Amino acid sequence: MDDFGKELDMERRDPNDLNKHVQTAFEDVLGEPDGSHSPDCVWRVSAMCFKGGKACCYTLLTGLCGIFIALWWGCEFACISFEQIWCTTPSLRVFGIYLGCLQKFFGTCVSCSLAPICETAGLCLSNITVKKA
Repeated sequence: MDDFGKELDMERRDPNDLNKHVQTAFEDVLGEPDGSHSPDCVWRVSAMCFKGGKACCYTLLTGLCGIFIALWWGCEFACISFEQIWCTTPSLRVFGIYLGCLQKFFGTCVSCSLAPICETAGLCLSNITVKKA
C-alpha cells in the first residue's frame, strides 16, 4: 500500500487530461461581458462564494462517496478485464478459427462453380471488338 501511495502525483491528479472538459473554475463558468458588469464587490464576493461552496461541497461529496465509488469502479473494471481476458478474446479466437474453415469451404465452392463459368464467358466475349463509326 505504501508503494502505491508513493506512485501517485498528489499535485497533478489528472495527468492524462481525462476530465479536461470539466472546467469548474469561476472564470470558466461565469463571465460578464463588456457593458454588463455588476459592482466590483458583488463580483469578488460571488467568486469567493462560488469557490468556497464548490470546494466545501466537493470535499463533502468525495469524503462521503469517493472511496465507495472508487471501489465500485475498481470492481467494474476488474469484471470488464475478466470478461475480456477469459470470455471475449477466446471466443473471438474460436470464431476466427471456424470462419477460417468456412472461408476455405466457400472459396473452394466459388472456385469450382463460378470460375469455369467466368472463364468461359471471358473466352466467348474476348473476340468482341468495338469499332468507332
